[in-house]
Amino acid sequence: MEKYLEQAQETLRLEAEAITELIPRVDDNFRAAVEMIVNCQGRVVVTGMGKSGHIGNKLAATFASTGTPSFFLHPAEGVHGDLGMVTAADVVLALSNSGETAEVLNILPSLRRIGAHVIAMVGKADSTLAKAADIILNVGVSKEACPLGLAPTSSTTACLAYGDALAMALLVRHKFTKDEFAIFHPGGALGRKLLLTVEQVMHGGEENPLVHSNTTVQEALFVITDKGLGAVSVVDGKGVMLGVLTDGDIRRGLHKGVDFLQRSVSELMTKSPKYITKDKLAAEALHIMESNVPKPITVLPVVDEHKKVVGLLHMTDLVRKGVV
Repeated sequence: MEKYLEQAQETLRLEAEAITELIPRVDDNFRAAVEMIVNCQGRVVVTGMGKSGHIGNKLAATFASTGTPSFFLHPAEGVHGDLGMVTAADVVLALSNSGETAEVLNILPSLRRIGAHVIAMVGKADSTLAKAADIILNVGVSKEACPLGLAPTSSTTACLAYGDALAMALLVRHKFTKDEFAIFHPGGALGRKLLLTVEQVMHGGEENPLVHSNTTVQEALFVITDKGLGAVSVVDGKGVMLGVLTDGDIRRGLHKGVDFLQRSVSELMTKSPKYITKDKLAAEALHIMESNVPKPITVLPVVDEHKKVVGLLHMTDLVRKGVV
């Protein structure tokens, strides 16, 4: 194998090992860091320089999006006024593989005067930064994946993974929910999956295909064709759901003879079908459709608290909204 491919494989192996080595370090120090942040009345201020700064930016974003208010402070900007964003109620998470990064060390005296607590995520537990911190999180690695031993590789991967572990531990400790996550992610696919309700997607009012139980299959077929959803909900005189008739049911009914079109829909419909209420999440409707036994379904009646049919939901509506 070419040398560069061997090096690529070796890089992945070394970085994977670096992460695995961190598992025993989810220890008392890790627990203390979680509790310090949980009890923090302010925010987590993540700081770091160079590659550690890039990792810190990502971690601050992960904390903030999973229930731990956080922002990134560039240490070089900190000494020129940005330290004013830090308060005594905050916890500072300082990242430095060497623990001797000058820009990070330069802001430590001011952080102490402000009164903020400091958690050091470092590669060397005996470094200056580690000694100045309230809590030390050791993310040191045995070997960088760089064949020159120069470029931060295994060390940045380990720092990122350990920071993610801290963020996820905090998520569980805060009992952070999907609904809270959705509040912080209103845009894009995540927001659609977590916030979109059935009512926002269903076909209601004049678009809702309904027939009564004494309707003929032929009449129901006209309604199915007119509404274009491939199905109708069958209701009683009060609008309460009795069943669902799909174009598939009609195709399967052909074997009943040439007169089946004049028969009542109650003879062909699926009785007691799956359904959902309009206040439920669209993602829950998708789960009901996909998990139906013996095979997935493509339409779902929407009912109110009295089981009256108020709409019909089709799988294609969920696809168009990005829920699938």
